[in-house]
Amino acid sequence: MPAPLPPDVDITDQARTPVEDPTLGIDVAAGLGDVPPPKHRLVTIGDSLLHGMQSGAVYQTGLSAPAIVAYELGCLDSFRYPTYGGPGGLPFNIELFLRVLQDQHGDEVDWWEVPAALFTARQWMDGGEDYWERGPGSALPTTTSIPHNLAMYGWDLRDALSQTAARLLSRLGDPADDWVNQRIENDSERAALRIYPTQPETGRDRTVFDLAAELGEGGIETLVVFLGANNALGAVSELKVVWSGDNYRDLDGKGAYTVWRPLHFAAELAEVAARVRGIGARHVIWCTVPHVTIAPICRGTGGKIEPGSRYFPYYTRPWISDRDFDPGRDPHITAAEARAVDSAVDQYNDAITDVVREARTGGEDWYLLDTAGVLDRLADRRYLTDVTARPDWWRPYPLPADLAALTPPYTSGFLTADGNGGRATGGLFSLDGIHPTVTGAGIIAQELITVMRQAGVEFRSPLGAPRIEPVTVDFGRLLRRDTLVTRPPQNIDSTLSVFGWADEVLDLIRAAVPF
Repeated sequence: MPAPLPPDVDITDQARTPVEDPTLGIDVAAGLGDVPPPKHRLVTIGDSLLHGMQSGAVYQTGLSAPAIVAYELGCLDSFRYPTYGGPGGLPFNIELFLRVLQDQHGDEVDWWEVPAALFTARQWMDGGEDYWERGPGSALPTTTSIPHNLAMYGWDLRDALSQTAARLLSRLGDPADDWVNQRIENDSERAALRIYPTQPETGRDRTVFDLAAELGEGGIETLVVFLGANNALGAVSELKVVWSGDNYRDLDGKGAYTVWRPLHFAAELAEVAARVRGIGARHVIWCTVPHVTIAPICRGTGGKIEPGSRYFPYYTRPWISDRDFDPGRDPHITAAEARAVDSAVDQYNDAITDVVREARTGGEDWYLLDTAGVLDRLADRRYLTDVTARPDWWRPYPLPADLAALTPPYTSGFLTADGNGGRATGGLFSLDGIHPTVTGAGIIAQELITVMRQAGVEFRSPLGAPRIEPVTVDFGRLLRRDTLVTRPPQNIDSTLSVFGWADEVLDLIRAAVPF
C-alpha cells in the first residue's frame, strides 16, 4: 500500500519553474574594490554530488565538481580534498567490477560460466573488504588540516549538522570476514574520517560547519552548499516512499525514512542557513535539489500515464524490461508516489530560494544555482523525447560543444555499451544510475563557474593571467579522463542483464548506493 500523503505536501500538476537569475533580482552592494581574494578561494559542503562519487564509489575525487572548479580557478594545487585508494575506493566501484568481469569472462556471461563469474565477483569484493577492514585502508588517518571539499556521500541535512569525528569513530567496530555478505562494514564512517581532521583528539567534536567556520577565519571567497538530495533519494534507490516522522532529527532513527516532509526539511534547512551565516564567506552559492525521479536508477515502465504527463505508471529497476515487469513481484514506486516525491522536492527548492532571498535582502552576497532546473532540461524520457510533456518554460540544455559533438548523443539515460568498444546510450550518469560521470560533474562545475563569475570571482590561467570571457570548463580534458563515455565496459548491453545478475547474487544496489 502506498504511504499516506502528509498534509504539508502540495501536489502540483506542473514542474516548478526554474529560477534563472541567481541573484533573484535583488542587488547587493559588493563594496570590495581591489581587495585581494581571501586565503581559501573555494570551500564546498555537500553530499555525493560534490564528494565525487561515480559508479558507486568515491575514487577519482580529483575529478569531482569542486576539484574541476578549482582547476579552472588555477588553485587545484592548493585545493584540499579527501582521497581514497585500494581496489576502487569506497564503497563499491561498479565500473572496475564490470571491467574485472569482462577481463575474466568476456562481454557476456553465459549460463555455464555463472559459477566462475560469481567466484570472480566475490574474490574481487573480498579484496576491497580486506583492504578497508583489515588492510591499509583500515588505519585511522592522522590528519590536522581541514579539506576544502567537505562533502560526504550519503549525507542529508542532519548529517552535515551533527556528524563528528568522535561519533564516527565510536561506530567503528571489529569487522567480520564474511564470505557471503562482503559489503565493506562502516564504509560511510571510513570515508567520512578522511574528511574530518582526527588530530588533535580534542577537536573531534567538530561538524563540517565548524570546520568551514575555522577556514572562514582565514577568509573564504566562495562557499558552495549543495545538500538535500539524500532527503529524497531513498525513494528511488530503495524504491519505496516512507515519509519522515517526528524523530527526523535523530541520526539513527532517521534511517527509516526515504523522503522528508517539506515541514521537516524546512526546519533542518533553517539550522543549516544559520550555520552557513556564521561561516562568513564572501560569496555563498546554494544549489537546489534535483528531481531524484529523473535518475535512471529507476526506469519508468510502459508509456506515460496520459498524453502530456511527466510520469509513467510504475518506476522499477532499469534492467527489468516492460515485458517482464510485474507490479506484484518487482520493486517499484507508482506514478502517484513519484509525483508526490517531486512535489516535495519542489517545496524543498522553494525553501532554499527563500533562504537566498532573505539573505540578499539583508545585504549578504548569496546566490541560487537551480541545479534542479539543469537536470530537468537534460531529462531524456521525461521531456526530451516527449514534446507533449514539456512545460512552457522548458528548453533543451545547451551542452558544451565537446559533448554536443558526441555520437551517439550524450543523454540522461542509463549508460550502455555498443559491443564494439564504445557507448550506445547515456553519458550524463555513471553506472550507479544516480551520480554523474566525469563529464557530468563538469556540467555541475560549469554552472558553478557561471554563478561565480556573476559574483565577480576572478579566474586565472596557470601562468596567473586573467581568463578570457566566457570562462568555460575544459571538457576536452574531462573527456580524456571519462572512461565511461569514451570506452565503457562492453558487458553492459541494452538489456542490462549483467546488472540484474549482480543485484540478485551480490545485492549490488545496496552495496553501491549508500543511503
